[in-house]
Amino acid sequence: MYQPCKLTFAVGVLLALLVGIVGPRRAVAGDDLLVVGAEGAEADENVLSGAFGSRVTYASAVSEASAGEEGSAVDPWEPFNEKMFAFNRQVDRFVLKPVATAWNFVLPDVARRCLANAFDNIDVVRRLTNSLLQLKFAGAGREVSRFVINSTVGVAGLFDVAKNQLGIEPSEEDTGQTFGVYGVGPGPYLVLPFLPVMTVRDGLGMVADTAMNPLIWVVPVGATLGMRTTDVVNDRSLNLDRFERVEESVIDLYGAVRSAYLERRAAAIRE
Repeated sequence: MYQPCKLTFAVGVLLALLVGIVGPRRAVAGDDLLVVGAEGAEADENVLSGAFGSRVTYASAVSEASAGEEGSAVDPWEPFNEKMFAFNRQVDRFVLKPVATAWNFVLPDVARRCLANAFDNIDVVRRLTNSLLQLKFAGAGREVSRFVINSTVGVAGLFDVAKNQLGIEPSEEDTGQTFGVYGVGPGPYLVLPFLPVMTVRDGLGMVADTAMNPLIWVVPVGATLGMRTTDVVNDRSLNLDRFERVEESVIDLYGAVRSAYLERRAAAIRE
């Protein structure tokens, strides 16, 4: 008979594998070839919860853990997670970062930002749906406005006219947040190789978010994987310096990323 923690772990692994190729763009977007997980509150702090992955993400987990909770309470699989975290850092160091550096050399900044805008524009379904489910109608309205403006004036989403010219910010809502808003607990923190880190609840949310990606219904799997890889590399190329500063300045990167991400996700659910 399986113990509950082992069963939960197995479910978490399965969910992560399901969303590994065409998972939602997140942070963030949602963001998946390596692991970074950076989307903190401000400036370089963002990198703490998102530096290598997906985009692959060091810390793409979700939790309502209070500041006083011990790490063991939210991270019961810490020995395994730390090994996966270290593995993902090496993948970033020897694979993703060199490719992103070459990408940065070949493509001008404006082209890379246009690509990022286009991928973000495609992800409107996830943000709009979850804004409505969370009864955030202002956010839903912004998403509709942004999509119409950026798809037309912004040339198929290549230019974020809505934000840069009109000040219409995106609403970063996802199904993991929606579950949290309706009282679903986060479950344990989890880091897997080549995938965004998550909690079990976030893994369930990512499956739903993946189904909201219109590309998976109209584009062959090979092409979808190619676009996903391009998104990951492009995102990494836009943050080369920031990620390097974080790695050089933080002693316990695993703990810092975990804390920053969990706090950020808890704050997002409380909003």
